[in-house]
Amino acid sequence: MPKDTPNTLLENRWDAAAAAGMTEPELLLYRSNILGQDKRVTNYGGGNTSAKVMETDPLTGDTVEVLWVKGSGGDIGSIKMDGFSTLYMDKLTALKDLYRGVEFEDEMVGYLPHCTFNLNPRAASIDTPLHAYVPRKHVDHVHADAIIAIAAASNGEQLTQQIFGDKIGWLPWKRPGFELGLWLEDFCRKNPDADGVILGSHGLFTWGNTAKDCYDMTITVINQATAWLTDTTKDTAAFGGPRHNSLSPADRRTVAARLMPAIRGFVSGNQHMVGHFNDSDTVLEFVKAQDMERLAAMGTSCPDHFLRTKIRPLVVNFDPAAQNTDDVLAGLSDQIAAYRDDYAAYYDRCKRDDSPAMRDPNAVVYLVPGVGMITFAKDKATARISSEFYVNAINVMRGADAVSDYTGLPEQEAFDIEYWLLEEAKLQRMPAPKSLAGRVALVTGGAGGIGAATADRYLSEGACVMLADIDDGALSATADALSQRYGGDVVRTVNMNVTDESAVARAYAELAVELGGVDILVSNAGIASSAPIEETTLALWNRNMDILSTGYFLVSRDAFKMFRVQGIGGSVVFVASKNGLAASPNASAYCTAKAAEIHLARCLALEGAEAGIRVNVVNPDAVLRGSKIWEGDWLDQRASTYGTDKEGLEEMYRNRSMLKRSVLPEDIAEAAYFLASDRSSKSTGNIINVDAGNVQAFTR
Repeated sequence: MPKDTPNTLLENRWDAAAAAGMTEPELLLYRSNILGQDKRVTNYGGGNTSAKVMETDPLTGDTVEVLWVKGSGGDIGSIKMDGFSTLYMDKLTALKDLYRGVEFEDEMVGYLPHCTFNLNPRAASIDTPLHAYVPRKHVDHVHADAIIAIAAASNGEQLTQQIFGDKIGWLPWKRPGFELGLWLEDFCRKNPDADGVILGSHGLFTWGNTAKDCYDMTITVINQATAWLTDTTKDTAAFGGPRHNSLSPADRRTVAARLMPAIRGFVSGNQHMVGHFNDSDTVLEFVKAQDMERLAAMGTSCPDHFLRTKIRPLVVNFDPAAQNTDDVLAGLSDQIAAYRDDYAAYYDRCKRDDSPAMRDPNAVVYLVPGVGMITFAKDKATARISSEFYVNAINVMRGADAVSDYTGLPEQEAFDIEYWLLEEAKLQRMPAPKSLAGRVALVTGGAGGIGAATADRYLSEGACVMLADIDDGALSATADALSQRYGGDVVRTVNMNVTDESAVARAYAELAVELGGVDILVSNAGIASSAPIEETTLALWNRNMDILSTGYFLVSRDAFKMFRVQGIGGSVVFVASKNGLAASPNASAYCTAKAAEIHLARCLALEGAEAGIRVNVVNPDAVLRGSKIWEGDWLDQRASTYGTDKEGLEEMYRNRSMLKRSVLPEDIAEAAYFLASDRSSKSTGNIINVDAGNVQAFTR
């Protein structure tokens, strides 16, 4: 269910028929997944669930109590059975005797592996004690918007009592860990009839004797809070009412398309960043509001929110009435520099002797009045998820500020979460990024064999790819196949005729809004024709020149424009042809246009070098398999030219080559990957022939 319906009650998704016959661990998985399906319950990676299950000890054969709890880094909405940690309850209980006090609670994390049941490799999370020491069989911990709105209110404890009476308790803010686990245990012992507890600035704990009881209680409590907030705030203007009017949907995307590459250039100094744009109703209501800047400056409350979004966003100096995009772009450098200085000052105020070094000081979230929200992160999924988290924060601020005074987490507490040594250790364990991580590529002719293979190669190295083509059916099929392999976040499509100047401009604007900018252009769209010169019509000649020469010029020109706005370099790869270097009979229009491509690449390499823009060429030859240009008359024409049939043409080309090998789309993709990657960072103006060897095409 979308998060743009914050006042809608949650659906109880428990299906008795689906749950029938499940084991306790299976019921835990089922409960977790249906809770995580609604982002108003908890956002991606947020919250955790547990069950205490009687199991047979593999060593002794005795029946022992085992805690099943979401493991470190998991997401309850998508978790599988192997995402749960399993730990002996008696050993977890014994850890209390080792606890030396709150100053030493981080050391308790090191003991958790000693409690592992059945050699389960899934690492236990920092929240494990919170579940272990609640004396109930089933426990849910979620970060529901309606609950955090109460938890982030200045009088949250009183509101909790007013809404829930003694059935839901209150604990003040405490960083997750061993001490908070003991607090929860103490609360349960002293309040045996309570069904849960709200943690100040944090979230909700609920429990039950069965998996269904626990799930039902979680949904009931959230819905009770939602209904109360809805009724209490029904006559209150959200965020103080509107200050601005929202632009039209088209104008919002136009502004975002201009801002995002510029922002991307400023924030990609340490690593390339990917952007996400959100102009949902919830976001628009906030960014046009009177109180938006005041609330945004206060920062987020729930730790899960600001770990994804930083403690506060950057509000871009945009005036929707004046639509002053040029002025914003001119002042963007100063705005971003001021944010960095503010973040560095926050770090200096709060750092401790053993704090990790300051991380990237750039904002993650950019609020644009009347336009929407832009987020940048190291990959598209993280940028999208950061946006989702800030939508949760907006919902929290709406509720809390309407019924009370919204309060962000105290600055020092926020810092201690952001720079927690345990969090730093988790970051250090992350795998090294792939070679094209954070890069954005546009591939023209993306639905053909070479285009699709190149996109696949880039995606395998961590890039995001926009496929451009004029064949909507093939484009959709190619995108679907790649999305199934790499996920929908990293694949985008656009219908683009490379000979249409306005269509090319629209495609780059779409690329900017969808992914933030561009780093790599693979100019691959093409046709092929064959005719003796005396039978080559002007229309045929012009068609070759339009697509293979003018088309390459147009897509390159707009790539250069965006490269220069970003100021972080770029790479252009032309997929030309052996025929651009070696003449072929009955193909003068095609060969001449391909030669023009190659020389255009040389010219662009000269122009782009001072800006770190590299331009190189891949020259294929006879790539028959999967290639769309071999599906029509070109195949018949080349077969006729060489006196063979369709079946014999590939063999003829293979035998003609020096290496006697067929050239496949994947071979061209490998060369296109090399030329786009940092492995060729000192190469520009070069040509790589991927033709299995053709002496006529030797460049020297």
